[in-house]
Amino acid sequence: MLQLSDKWGPVLVSQPETGMGYQVASIILIDGSRYDQALIEAGYITRVRGRQDIPFNEDQIAEIIVTHDKWNFSADQ
Repeated sequence: MLQLSDKWGPVLVSQPETGMGYQVASIILIDGSRYDQALIEAGYITRVRGRQDIPFNEDQIAEIIVTHDKWNFSADQ
């Protein structure tokens, strides 16, 4: 899990939830890398689709775009 700082609060609270208590977002890094379908819960990035880890840290994030893209979380385990 990756805890997000208060810096990202306004971005996240200005967007509706994808489901009860969570948002699905694309994470764009400073180097241009993009991770679609990141699960954000209560200020934490808890999962990135297709990954066993969170492959970046907060200092690398340039932008968070709430997309509400759906995926079957249990199928990716």
